[in-house]
Amino acid sequence: MFANREGQKIPNVVFRTRSDHDWVDVTSDELFAGRTVVVFALPGAFTPTCSSTHVPRYNQLAPAFKAHGVDDIVCISVNDAFVMNQWQAEQKADAITFIPDGNGDFSRGMGMLVAKNDLGFGDRSWRYSMLVRDGVIDKMFIEPDVAGDPFGVSDADTMLAYVAPQAPKPQDVTVFTRKGCPFCARAKGLLHDAGIAFEELELNRDYSERSLRAVAGATTVPQVFVNGERIGGAEAVEAWLQQRRAA
Repeated sequence: MFANREGQKIPNVVFRTRSDHDWVDVTSDELFAGRTVVVFALPGAFTPTCSSTHVPRYNQLAPAFKAHGVDDIVCISVNDAFVMNQWQAEQKADAITFIPDGNGDFSRGMGMLVAKNDLGFGDRSWRYSMLVRDGVIDKMFIEPDVAGDPFGVSDADTMLAYVAPQAPKPQDVTVFTRKGCPFCARAKGLLHDAGIAFEELELNRDYSERSLRAVAGATTVPQVFVNGERIGGAEAVEAWLQQRRAA
C-alpha cells in the first residue's frame, strides 16, 4: 500500500531538463514554492493510457484549473528530458509543464517508485496525482496497489472536482475542416469568438473523406461536433451559438 503524504513537503530534488538544446536544472522550489500546482505522475511517456487519456484531459482542463487558482499543471515521469520534450510536442500539450524524473529521485522521495522489470521498464513511477500548495501536499489521489496499471482516481476530472467542485466542464468540440475552406474559417472564427476551445481535424492530414462520411454522414465541410452530437456547418454553428446565448 502506498503512503498518503498529505500535509508533508514534496521532495527537494533537482530535475535535469532541456530547453533550446541546453541543459537546464530546475529545482523543486522553482516549481512549487509560493505556487499552487497540480501534479500528475505516470509510468511512462508514449504509453497507451498516459497518451490517450491522462495527458490530453489535463491539457484540455488546464483553463478550468487556472481559472480556479492553479498556477501550473506538472506531468512527472521517470523518463529523460529528450523523451519528455518529444512526448509533449507529440501530444501538443502546451498547457502542461513536462518534468523528467530521469533518475527517479522525486518518485523515490514520494515513495512512488516501483519496479516494472516484467515489462522491461526498470523502475518507474506509480500513477497518482496531487495538489501542492507552496511546496506542501494538500491532496493526493493514489491509484490502488493492484496488478497492472490502474487508472481511476488520478484523472483530471477527479482533481478538478476537488479543486473546484462547482466548475463546469468544458465541452468536447471537434471541427472537421479542409485547407483553404472559407466556411471552415467562419465556423472556427465563430467558436473562437465565443470562447469555445475546439480540436481541428484537417482533410487528408487527420482524416479521409471516407472517414467523414462514416462519422458525419456527409462529405461537405466544416462539420462541427459537440459532445458527440453533430451540429453541422458554419450556419448551423451560428444558430447553435445563438440558442446557447439565449438559454
